[in-house]
Amino acid sequence: MTRLTNKTAVITGGTTGIGFETAKQFVAEGAQVILTGQNEERLQTAVSELGEAVIPIRADVRSLNDLDVLAAGVKAEFGKLDILFANAGIGLFAPLAAIDEGFYDDQFDINVKGVFFTVRNLLNS
Repeated sequence: MTRLTNKTAVITGGTTGIGFETAKQFVAEGAQVILTGQNEERLQTAVSELGEAVIPIRADVRSLNDLDVLAAGVKAEFGKLDILFANAGIGLFAPLAAIDEGFYDDQFDINVKGVFFTVRNLLNS
């Protein structure tokens, strides 16, 4: 099928798991996919497996600068965005007494701040 032909999609956290499988499906459906991840090695591995329809942009959703670079890259390369899958996220668990500020910040910086600013930046690009 080619339901996504001539569509541009951004998938954050697309190097493994749900993001990677979604990228596979989007490519099979004809989309041009911009794949992000914070780890350059995993990003390159994912892109080599997914093929030419995938453009890698290393971005950590915790970094507003990285999200600015991502938005600028999307605008420069495609001019518009059709699909955004704000997928980057983590799930870390610990006993309440063991949770410190760094643990808390990692969870919220990725799962809340990252999603909010990803959507905001890409809607404005």
